[in-house]
Amino acid sequence: MPSEHVPPSLPHPSEPEQLPEAGRDDRLAPLFAPLTSLPGIGPRHATLLEKIAGGRRVLDLLFTLPERVVDRRILRTVAEGHNLAPGEILTAHVRVLSLRKAGRPGQPSIIRTEDDTGKLDLVFFQTRNMPSPTVGAELLVSGKTGSFQGDLTMPQPDHVVSWAKRDSFPSLEPVWPLTAGLFPYTVRKAMRAALAFLPDLPEWLDQSLVTQRKWPSFTQALRLMQSPEIIPPEVAWEPVRNRALSRLAADELLADQLCFGLARLKARERHGRSFPGTGELQAEMLQRFGHKPTHAQTMAIAEIAADLSAPVPMMRLLQGDVGAGKTFVAMNAMLQTVESGAQAALMAPTEILARQHFETLSRLCPTECVYLSGTIKGAARRKTLAAIADGTAKIVIGTHALFQDGVSFHDLGLAVIDEQHRFGVRQRMNLSAKGEATDILIMTATPIPRTLQLMEWGEMSVSRLDSKPPGRQPIRTTLHSMESFDSVLAGISRAIRDGVQVFWVCPLIENSETQAAAAAEERWASLEQRFEGLVGLAHGKQDITVRQDALDTFRLGKTRLLVATTVIEVGVDIPAASVMVIEHAERFGLAQLHQLRGRVGRGSKQSFCLLLHERAATPTAVRRLSLLRDTNDGFLIADEDYRIRGGGDIAGDRQSGLPGFRLAQGARLALLLTAMQQDSEREIARNPHLQGPRGHALRLLLEIFDRNDTDRLLISG
Repeated sequence: MPSEHVPPSLPHPSEPEQLPEAGRDDRLAPLFAPLTSLPGIGPRHATLLEKIAGGRRVLDLLFTLPERVVDRRILRTVAEGHNLAPGEILTAHVRVLSLRKAGRPGQPSIIRTEDDTGKLDLVFFQTRNMPSPTVGAELLVSGKTGSFQGDLTMPQPDHVVSWAKRDSFPSLEPVWPLTAGLFPYTVRKAMRAALAFLPDLPEWLDQSLVTQRKWPSFTQALRLMQSPEIIPPEVAWEPVRNRALSRLAADELLADQLCFGLARLKARERHGRSFPGTGELQAEMLQRFGHKPTHAQTMAIAEIAADLSAPVPMMRLLQGDVGAGKTFVAMNAMLQTVESGAQAALMAPTEILARQHFETLSRLCPTECVYLSGTIKGAARRKTLAAIADGTAKIVIGTHALFQDGVSFHDLGLAVIDEQHRFGVRQRMNLSAKGEATDILIMTATPIPRTLQLMEWGEMSVSRLDSKPPGRQPIRTTLHSMESFDSVLAGISRAIRDGVQVFWVCPLIENSETQAAAAAEERWASLEQRFEGLVGLAHGKQDITVRQDALDTFRLGKTRLLVATTVIEVGVDIPAASVMVIEHAERFGLAQLHQLRGRVGRGSKQSFCLLLHERAATPTAVRRLSLLRDTNDGFLIADEDYRIRGGGDIAGDRQSGLPGFRLAQGARLALLLTAMQQDSEREIARNPHLQGPRGHALRLLLEIFDRNDTDRLLISG
């Protein structure tokens, strides 16, 4: 085996200079300041605003576009109010005829008004919100209308102001999302203060495109969206809104494409390390394995070996359904790295899965393996950390503990990330940052949409394991309405009598493990009544030893049915279990359903997956579940997930959805994306270091949209 070596220094004089960190430009500093920096916004209101803004910065608030803008500029008569469509706003100039306060609780208070065409009753169900104008006073009122006994009413008017103060009336009123305790006037006050922080910025878009599309500037577009009352009354709102939205979308799309283009440029100029290996350890491991690899495994091993041998960074996805043999392929890659004198690490999302990998590798690997997780404490932890730091530990297996502060690798050459969808971008980046020019191998049964997008752009190579070891049968998946619960339960009873073991997964509830645990405990109690002594329970709120005991009891066959939450999604290998029931399957993502289904079908028996759903499930939900029923192909499933959820944030942290965009909303984005992509490519080809006036402006753009860290694309997956 080659001797250990110190990783080489990798200078890159031709590489573009590091782009500025967010907030470095003095003009942008107020935008990156906390919300408490806004006049009149204290900690309590800031906390509430954070909930709707999705962040703590002034910029996060500015990027929180109104859900809609109510146009109250058209003044109508009361008679015209009778002809409005349901939900349409009436804004009218009226005078007060009488006031009637509620005589008893539950009774409304009414201000009767009129104009020259008819009468309008302003109805208030809460007296404290009711103004007290004098009889004969002229008012400007606005709100949705109704009818009572043939009279036109306006229940809980949105606005009632004196006609003399009509200049303060919100003629174009933005409606932002709210949260409990947060009121529109607070958002309005904070937004006006935030807009005052917007500096004048240079134009970063192609000027000809700005002129052609009649786009406002970036700052003007934000002001138009967040404070539309600045638009003169004679100007139609919709065309102005559309141009402002289009402009902001172009800004965000250009930032995204520019970041991606710079990442590709940097990737082409970046040097990697070569790990050719000797084959000695791999041959010994194969002997211990005792099985002939499948054709797909052999091909994947060869593809990864070529990547590792090449002096360029590897970013490869190893995709294969559960049971296709991904771990064996990864073991070969790790041993090739070790044969070349470097270390390899495998990171798994749960302690159960990490421990399972450690047991497998310890049995098969002819080299030193260590295990690290958050539960390893004291002297054992210090010993493990020392072995990692001095290179004694050649292969390190663990959970997210691998990228924590205090973990130092002697020379990390390869990072293997299992169950990719369970880790965020930053977690994957943090692990790879533990080494110098670390190669990345990602394993998954269903690639996250973000990864599919990276693959489409050619930034990630793919090896597929499209076959399983002989003897395994495809899982039969069926859909059942929750209304057929009793018949499903009867079928499960028959299966248990026949000696079958069953997983029963309880629904995902608002991403709350606490609520999911409660639902699992409730289902366990009901099933325990029917199958006394045969039902186990596993959920994330249990102590890990209790949960592991439930899994071990089920593995040994002492219980026949295991009620669980998504804690069994990965790392649970019980070949005897051949039936999976998933309640409220419409609440789960496709990738998650595919992972859960993969807990069965590990033995030679025919396995089944029953997806229970509400009868009133949405067409999209039914489409997703039908796809899962019709295919076991993880790539097809991921592709559909991509189409439904979007590609995620290719330059950020989100793994699905329209790529992390805050401002790129609405239709016709495809054409705009193409235009921004082409502009980005032209500018990078002409000006790769982003120099000169436009280059400087584009740097500001990247800062504003948090796209100035190109490395996250290169090493995250």
